Amino acid sequence: MGAAAAKVQKDKARGYRLITKLPGWIELAALLLAFIAGFMNVVGLLGFDRLAISHVSGNASMLGATMADASFPAVGQLIGILIAFVLGAAISGGLLRRGALVADSRYTIALIIEAALIFVAYGLLKNGIAQGYFAVAAACGAQNALATTYSGGIVRTTHLTGIFTDLGLMLGTRIRGGNVDGRKAALFLLITAGFLSGGMLGALLYPKFAFAALFLPMIVCLAMALAFWIGLKRSARD
Repeated sequence: MGAAAAKVQKDKARGYRLITKLPGWIELAALLLAFIAGFMNVVGLLGFDRLAISHVSGNASMLGATMADASFPAVGQLIGILIAFVLGAAISGGLLRRGALVADSRYTIALIIEAALIFVAYGLLKNGIAQGYFAVAAACGAQNALATTYSGGIVRTTHLTGIFTDLGLMLGTRIRGGNVDGRKAALFLLITAGFLSGGMLGALLYPKFAFAALFLPMIVCLAMALAFWIGLKRSARD
């Protein structure tokens, strides 16, 4: 193994050890954030021409395919989603301190911003303005950056590729007799459950309420922001 690869492995191992430093409520927060992302992604799949919203890998592949077909309207649509996701992440990146593992009011602000982006998306989409899906993608980018920043890069809540990879690695480690971090496994399983349950509920509510279904993840965001703010106030008094 080269020096660069060894450093990557060492940094990753150090990052996962940070799980023990995360607060006890992080599992619930990760579950709820994954629920929000899974819900919005299914609304995207059902309402935005079968486009994924909460992650970029599939859309990047579709962008390559549409560029090959010279389907310029679809190219613009996909580029817009990718840029919106990056800009959403940039909002959290500009607001939060990466890897600080310290709770402060800026996480409350980031959650409020995510809720506001979801509301903007609803306002645009209910009036038939398709660019509303850019606001949803920006909300997902902001959320993923928020979770990544707070956890030091350990927790990502808007997609499951890394989660399933790590679960597979832990399963292989266990099969060969190695030790597995139980909290890390439980956290990843909760994220998976949150994403899947959000997707299921999104699939049930979208046919009945159309884009008004987005009020549910918006309300969950605001409730989390309020709970985080109350927690900060209580910690300041202790």
